[in-house]
Amino acid sequence: MALADFDIVLFGGGGDLAMRKLLPALFARDRDGHLPPAARIICAGRHLWSQEEFQQFLDKSARPHIDAAATEPQRWLAFCARIQYVGLDATDPAAYAPLIAAMRADPNLVRVFYMATPPSLFSRICHNLAQVGLANAHSRVVLEKPLGRDLASARQINAEVGKVFAESQIYRIDHYLGKETVQNLLALRFGNVLFEPLWRREWISDVQITIAEELGVGNRMEYYDTAGALRDMLQNHLLQLLCIVAMEPPLSVQADSVRDEKLKVLRSLKRFTPSTLAQDVVRGQYRSGHVDGVAVPGYRKEGAPADSRTETFVAVKAEIDTWRWSGVPFYLRTGKRMADQLAEIVVRFKAIPHSIFAQSSSTFQPNCLVIRLQPDEGLQLNLMAKTPGDRMRLKPVELELDFREQFKMPRMDAYERLLLDVLRGQLTMFMRSDELEAAWEWVEPILNFWEQEQTEPLPYSAGTWGPAAASALIGRDGLQWREEVLPEM
Repeated sequence: MALADFDIVLFGGGGDLAMRKLLPALFARDRDGHLPPAARIICAGRHLWSQEEFQQFLDKSARPHIDAAATEPQRWLAFCARIQYVGLDATDPAAYAPLIAAMRADPNLVRVFYMATPPSLFSRICHNLAQVGLANAHSRVVLEKPLGRDLASARQINAEVGKVFAESQIYRIDHYLGKETVQNLLALRFGNVLFEPLWRREWISDVQITIAEELGVGNRMEYYDTAGALRDMLQNHLLQLLCIVAMEPPLSVQADSVRDEKLKVLRSLKRFTPSTLAQDVVRGQYRSGHVDGVAVPGYRKEGAPADSRTETFVAVKAEIDTWRWSGVPFYLRTGKRMADQLAEIVVRFKAIPHSIFAQSSSTFQPNCLVIRLQPDEGLQLNLMAKTPGDRMRLKPVELELDFREQFKMPRMDAYERLLLDVLRGQLTMFMRSDELEAAWEWVEPILNFWEQEQTEPLPYSAGTWGPAAASALIGRDGLQWREEVLPEM
């Protein structure tokens, strides 16, 4: 689909997100011919740089994040020349004159305003855009996480942004929903007859969703110590992945059909009680250890306050009160300084009820579908098969689908795909306001419980899979995390 002409403004255009993700994504789409030649890309930031100073900063900060092997240097330089920098105080409407001058006056032109800023600025920038006449019915606004610190602040952001932009103009971005494997999960479930009849409580034992990072907090300490793993990852990424796994078949892939079904999942999540909050939630904080053989310091040695209670790890047992999923536990887990860098969804099927073979069924590994989001996007189906020879002996085997091997074509990263969706006006993979609020309604009792209890997060060594309590969490149900089972396979 050809893109209509547009102007896009990146607020926070000199920041880390713009340099690492947004501008490289726009460049890749420009390199492959997706962006109209007349489209304008404007970076708005607080630094009062000249155009030459910004170009130097851009080349130093963004160029390392582009695919150099697929890029001729002249293509990058030509793209950089398309970008205009505007230095302004985004909180002051009187400072918007240079931005107005940089944009085209055509009222029918698609205008995209990307908020790569702290959420505390979302409301003021939106109201300023309206005040200076830049926001109209053809405008779109993209909001980056975190979308609030709790339910009240999320509602306030929704209400204030909603005074300027209609819901159909608001794109709440979650880059995990732009990953090829996540979108392929919709195709896997609803484009094949094989799995959907089994996608229910009668056949599925449990679901594990893990986003593990080897890295620490890095240069995000100022933000991260006020947020933590639950706000930073679980409330958005993990819950959105849960929704894609658990939702009922939508009427179509149109935005509201999909988002209606995701909302039903969020509203069906079993609410926590004081006892389940103590039993079904684990939070941890990494101490010093070794990651890939390299010694790394603990969280409190990387610039966090010495008494910080911020969690760098969280694991939660979630349950969904519906006919399809009643009794099936969903285990959500995320952490920093973990043993491996991966994001995956593991759907584990129930064990066979009886073995006709000499082997006991207790020696069989249950069938398992692994949906890998990173580092290598693909699918893996674990089955039992006979080993070669004259005896009937079964062992686990893996059927692999590697997307890079299967589809020999250039691939877009998540931000490339989602930015194209914004420019095309496609809202399917973006959160609606009621989704956002429903997610906060479910996680807020966890935050309140931690605040009331004033307990320390459990320590875990960097380079491990988190506190031992996370294994106990799943072990109480007679289950194990996937990496705990792998050595047996």
